Amino acid sequence: MMKKKVISDVSQNHWVERSLEAVWHPCTQMKHHESFPLIAITHGKGPWLYDDKNNAILDCISSWWTNIFGHSNPRINQAICNQLEKIEHVMLAGFTHPPVVQLSEKLSALSKGNLGHAFYASDGASAVEIALKMSHHFWQLNDKPNKKKFVCLENGYHGETLGALAVTDVAIFREAYGALLQEVFTTASPDARKAKPGESAEDVAEEAANELERLFEKEHQNIAALIVEPLVQCAGQMAMHSPEYLRQVKKLCDRYDIHLIADEIAVGCGRSGKFFACEHADIWPDFLTLSKGISGGYLPLSLSLTTEKIYRAFYSDQTKQGFLHSHSYTGNPLACAAALACLEIFETEKVLEKNITQSLELADAFTWAKEDSRIEHWRQQGMILAFDVKNESLKNPNAFPREMFSASLEEGVLIRPIGNTIYVMPPYILTSDETLKMGETIQRALDKVLA
Repeated sequence: MMKKKVISDVSQNHWVERSLEAVWHPCTQMKHHESFPLIAITHGKGPWLYDDKNNAILDCISSWWTNIFGHSNPRINQAICNQLEKIEHVMLAGFTHPPVVQLSEKLSALSKGNLGHAFYASDGASAVEIALKMSHHFWQLNDKPNKKKFVCLENGYHGETLGALAVTDVAIFREAYGALLQEVFTTASPDARKAKPGESAEDVAEEAANELERLFEKEHQNIAALIVEPLVQCAGQMAMHSPEYLRQVKKLCDRYDIHLIADEIAVGCGRSGKFFACEHADIWPDFLTLSKGISGGYLPLSLSLTTEKIYRAFYSDQTKQGFLHSHSYTGNPLACAAALACLEIFETEKVLEKNITQSLELADAFTWAKEDSRIEHWRQQGMILAFDVKNESLKNPNAFPREMFSASLEEGVLIRPIGNTIYVMPPYILTSDETLKMGETIQRALDKVLA
């Protein structure tokens, strides 16, 4: 009886009430929705979401970093409709289809042929699982069975399935699920916010690389792979680091015969300023994972790209030497068609070139945050901009993310702070006026929360 009463008190909205009864929402303490009601979204267009009362909400985080070309994009819509008339799904074991072949070829070409052999799944964590398993299996096939441990960075995040969670250094997950996880090595993050007076981001990167080198020197015979989020540890409060770190770790991985896994699920697909974030350091990893933006936020799709050397290690007459992993919806034709439409938009609309201007407009819209005494660590990488609210400015740090989220929605913008970090990762299609509005509105919401 109490549950029914709480839901009725929260909202008379038909869809919110039914959702609270029927849906268990992700990474959510459901009890919080007693005081922070769900928002019922009925449709979207461009960078805007619309609720059941037709209130417009500017999607400043691309719906969890996925929707890079806006909602209801006509080109992506049409590509999916066209594919629906041909084949909606077929298993990829023993079969193939044009969209998955074309997408794989285009991604390999974007890596300048350094990576290919795309292995598909549905979500980012599964792509990470693929890379981890493939690395482990590779060393078994090459008579190095002791190389089965992984190295991750402090404050890193790679997903919430058990393999991906093992290489995720987020306390709340480790406290809840640590007993289920494989032991890994955790090494220093090159987070540029660590810089002491007189130090640069490159100095922090070098210190972190030196710590990694000491670990490799001692344990390389037991290590299969190092996994990193190139340039931005997104769920780790948007911690940003110098490309120099990637250059250093690539050299170390090559020297000590350790695979480098670049988790570009959040930072790939143009978000960093180049299509692949690794391009900023002019390096190519042994594995590169993509998801989120690759299908424009339309359909679940993820993949792991790897090298010819790794692919050839599995090529054999023996079934047990093949890569033993599968998903029912691997390489789904509709999702691949959406991804192909996104790549076509990148090419025909010169998105990466336009994003240079977009990133400058993004910085201008948040100039106020650089000058605000309540704020520190203003930072930007391409189409990702973040800053931290100083702890002394917060009355209740634990409540701040929810309060800021709620205040922003009241102002008509969607953001999702991580701790005391406010960030934006908007769609690439914002107009100059919409970008300016985003900055001004977030400032108003912050003033309201901190008042």
